[in-house]
Amino acid sequence: MTGRIVVTGIGTVTSIGTGWREFWANLLAGKSGISRIESFNPSRYPCHNGGEVKGFDASRHVRNLDASQLGRASQLAIAAAWLAVDDAGLDLSAIPPDRAGVSVGTTSGEPVLIEQLNDRIVANQADQVGAEFLGQYPCHVIAAHVAEECGLGGVNLSIPCACAAGNYAMSHAFDTLRAGRASVMLAGGSDAFSRITFTGFSRLGAVAPERVQPFDKNRKGMIPGEGAAMLVLEPLEQALERGARIYAEVASYGLSCDAHHMTAAHPEGDGAARAMGMALREAGLAPTDVSYISAHGTGTPTNDRLETIAVKRVFGDGAAAVPISSAKSMLGHTMGAASAIESAICALAVHHDRIPPTINFETPDPECELDCVPNAARETRVDVAMNNAYAFGGNNSTLLLKKCVH
Repeated sequence: MTGRIVVTGIGTVTSIGTGWREFWANLLAGKSGISRIESFNPSRYPCHNGGEVKGFDASRHVRNLDASQLGRASQLAIAAAWLAVDDAGLDLSAIPPDRAGVSVGTTSGEPVLIEQLNDRIVANQADQVGAEFLGQYPCHVIAAHVAEECGLGGVNLSIPCACAAGNYAMSHAFDTLRAGRASVMLAGGSDAFSRITFTGFSRLGAVAPERVQPFDKNRKGMIPGEGAAMLVLEPLEQALERGARIYAEVASYGLSCDAHHMTAAHPEGDGAARAMGMALREAGLAPTDVSYISAHGTGTPTNDRLETIAVKRVFGDGAAAVPISSAKSMLGHTMGAASAIESAICALAVHHDRIPPTINFETPDPECELDCVPNAARETRVDVAMNNAYAFGGNNSTLLLKKCVH
């Protein structure tokens, strides 16, 4: 496979802004999107906050399909897709349908629809569940809905690879373009806030009571969130020919599995370190070339400690000199959308030479001795950004984006 692949469009829907400009401004300002849950009554749970996208109106974004017949994750993905297409200045009608594809990561697909089905069954109303349910809830419908909405008839894939899914989707799109199987790919991730997800993490005792504090000594856990990000990827030559704005070049990726435990990461950060090392080798880069790391940074005591171990394994004595920050301190954990949103962050960091902060950082942790860009954004040259994402099942992913020199 050959060819250079670049990012030419970015679309985001998050709890701190829709569209990359609003999102980026609030991210740099350290604005939190964490607030009391409104999509269901959380009073019976020990913790009551989440990273919901408040006031989202799908009818303002869905142009061709019936928004009322789509699950929320599909709605969020479609909104992010159109924002990315418009941002890229793409005329989709000028692209042969079979040359434009979609790659979307998700953790849960459309869990809200499962909840609605369950509520009907509990209320003895199962007979009121229509046949359309089968076309709304499976994970694969998110990418299918984006493709149908945007008229994209090429490669189509939903990747349910838990919280690393966004990076996996970006990697798949990268490979598809380099192999010449598409001219344009929309790649990213989407997940909706759900009672199922919130209940699961609550039962694990992993949810923080009020806020997320990645790498802080007194961190108390993660907070579930929701959102979507889609990025337009295309070959460099094509982008230059049409005069597109280029945010960053996708340098490479690394994927690995801990093969250790379904929910616990490897105690020595083995899989995470291998993913980072693989990405660097594939790109022909050294750890010293990395200007910024977008951390997985969930805010749980174990995750942040093990991520620090993995970073130190790869970066050695230079680990503390590399700025690393966690957007989850503001957004919560948006599941399969997380690393897609963080890919957008890396592309914007490379383009604007700005690094977003890790907010809520108060007390350094000796077990997390890293430069976590505490509480204030930083202006510095960003030549190479590393995006790390780790997931249940031991799935690890690293995506590298760099300045595009041509």
